[in-house]
Amino acid sequence: MIFTAFGKALGQMGDPRFRRVLLLGVGLTFALLVAAYALILMLIQWLVGPEATLPLIGQVTWLNDLLSVGSFFLMMLLSVFLMVPVASAITSMFLDEVADAVEARHYPALPPVPGLSIWEGVKDTVNFLGVLVTANLLALVLYLMFAPMALFIFWGLNGFLLGREYFTLAAARRVGLAEAKRLRRRHGATIWAAGVLMAMPLSVPLVNLLVPILGAATFTHIFHALWRRA
Repeated sequence: MIFTAFGKALGQMGDPRFRRVLLLGVGLTFALLVAAYALILMLIQWLVGPEATLPLIGQVTWLNDLLSVGSFFLMMLLSVFLMVPVASAITSMFLDEVADAVEARHYPALPPVPGLSIWEGVKDTVNFLGVLVTANLLALVLYLMFAPMALFIFWGLNGFLLGREYFTLAAARRVGLAEAKRLRRRHGATIWAAGVLMAMPLSVPLVNLLVPILGAATFTHIFHALWRRA
């Protein structure tokens, strides 16, 4: 079932609605990173100013430039770890559109569902972003402690998080949040396994940006397969 759902999702990746969600997610993520860097530069300028006074040295004019360059490389380093979680969280604001596209093509007999309000989308995005970033930052300790197993820890952790998020998204829009949680608990192993399949491409640059869309499409198929069994 998992690989069948994954194959169907791959077969629909050329859908114009999928491309729209991808461009929105990546574009907003890039804008957020640029805004964060600009905010850091403004903070440095406010704290240090064009000149700074150091003990025994006096006034220096290069400290601002040094901190600015350092902050740039810090942002580049952080973006390596945070780009995918942030892009996944922001893209999740628009994944309802992906589920609509999947159902329109593969389940046309279903009635339409009301879309999420902007507030609900933003709230879910902030919650998902917080969980993803916090979990992956805490996992850095495990990566260092168990370096040979780091990749498997990464897949297992993110597979659990992605499976939980995307299945809930696909199910709640049809059966409500309470029933979505019940189905998620009942089929936890299947959902986790499918989530690990989604987490594996997270290790591949550029391909990892497709994961939110591919995940939402795959879990829409998985939900309908499990729902028919219930």
